[in-house]
Amino acid sequence: MTSFPMATPSDRRTPTANDTRESALSQAGSLRQVPALVKAGLVAADEAPAIEKVAARYAVAITPTVAGLIDRHDPADPIARQFVPSADEFETLPYERTDPIGDEAHSPVKGIVHRYPDRVLLKPLHACPVYCRFCFRREQVGPGGAALNEAELAAAIDYIRARPQIWEVILTGGDPLMLAPRRLAGIIAALSEIPHVATLRIHSRVPVADPARIDAALLEALGSPLPVWLAIHANHPRELGPEAAAACARLARAGVSLLGQTVLLRGVNADVGVLEALFRAMVRARIKPYYLHHPDLAPGTSGFRVSIVEGRALMRSLRGRLSGIAQPTYVLDIPGGEGKVPIGPDFVEDAGIRDSQGRLWPHPEIGDLWGTVGQE
Repeated sequence: MTSFPMATPSDRRTPTANDTRESALSQAGSLRQVPALVKAGLVAADEAPAIEKVAARYAVAITPTVAGLIDRHDPADPIARQFVPSADEFETLPYERTDPIGDEAHSPVKGIVHRYPDRVLLKPLHACPVYCRFCFRREQVGPGGAALNEAELAAAIDYIRARPQIWEVILTGGDPLMLAPRRLAGIIAALSEIPHVATLRIHSRVPVADPARIDAALLEALGSPLPVWLAIHANHPRELGPEAAAACARLARAGVSLLGQTVLLRGVNADVGVLEALFRAMVRARIKPYYLHHPDLAPGTSGFRVSIVEGRALMRSLRGRLSGIAQPTYVLDIPGGEGKVPIGPDFVEDAGIRDSQGRLWPHPEIGDLWGTVGQE
């Protein structure tokens, strides 16, 4: 059984000598309590009692970096909308689910989700630097969710080691970059020693929410003989300011390949101009836009959701405006755990190919209408 250096996430304990000083300090000013949100001008005093009830159920944390991005004079600020709790979160629709993408149904061992044959999720902790109000794991993440202990983590690694079909391991949670560097390095080293594991992917908000955490110790921890891909979650172009871009540059120089993942959100980025600016900002920051997620059916998140029809229209508009390297795949997780699928738009029709401007063009491989379509 593998042994790992033990450390718990920095937002659940007093930092120790094993942690990086910069990372511990960068979390010190995070807003976690409703009175602090009121004092910071992010919650109105008369709304505090209702917000207290929300915060008692769903975790709250806003780092100093994120708080600095919020425009206090804009009641519809897209950054605040993502992270500041709202009384609307208690409005739950009948079809919303506490486990919207079916993690539990595909969890054979604590900390493992094995939904696809060739890849697994490994969730070593449930803490995040910030807590998104639309999070599909909002019932699980937060200071109350314990990290895997040494025996549980070893059992999860043993599960991966015993299954040669597993080609990719995806570290998620919670946010794996909230682990102390020594702890993270131990996990990466153990996974790198498994012969059939060919690549590692890590999903994180840290480079945009707490960029100071991307320091020398963390970069060293990310070192691996295997390719390491970091999927950075950002939903609005303002999240990719100078500090976040500098953190991404440090990661790229260290040999970490950067992917972008975004959730399509009403009131945040459900606009073709905002999405275009976001994906251009990602590319400037050395991030390849990877997935645009249709929002999941998590409890209390209906105010964020757009229709699939709207999402497909936005993606169709982006096709004619953005370089291919800036185009993500628009995907939806089928509720209940049946997997992630691309949901369009589809430019192939029975009568031909439709371009980004809506015009229909014939093609000899589609039906037998070549030379007739478009001539009327």
